[in-house]
Amino acid sequence: SVAYVGMSTVLSFVKATNTEFMRHGISLPLASQSTTSRADRLQKGQALIDSIFGKGMVSEENAPVNQKHFQRFLADNCFGDYQTRTGLTPQIRELLTFSMLISLGGCENQVKGHIRGNLNVGNNKEILLAVVTQLLPYNGYPRTLNALACLNEMIPEN
Repeated sequence: SVAYVGMSTVLSFVKATNTEFMRHGISLPLASQSTTSRADRLQKGQALIDSIFGKGMVSEENAPVNQKHFQRFLADNCFGDYQTRTGLTPQIRELLTFSMLISLGGCENQVKGHIRGNLNVGNNKEILLAVVTQLLPYNGYPRTLNALACLNEMIPEN
């Protein structure tokens, strides 16, 4: 979640989680779930992006020279370091990403991209609507209605 909501938002949750783990006798640090190294994280991250969103969705070649580093960070850090980890299926990772983005608000472009990603990994509109419904009391109506607008734009009702 750090890649989507930032460390300042996640830090208190990590501290509370670690406290609970220790209270329940779970040894820290947890075993690594990383599947990449510094040498291959960009390649593996880009391969994962391409498999979920299609080639060219995120690419340094398509970015202005002064913004290429953002595309690289997205591929090697967000997808290479985080999204390639074991422990969660691609379907669950995309649902969690969708959940975080609609909860943040103001991320409609990314929400639309991850709606496409959810469809590409096997989640459907019914599942995404269930997520939006469950988050309504936490997100409020404005963010919920924005999420619905994105869903209906990307997956129109028949």
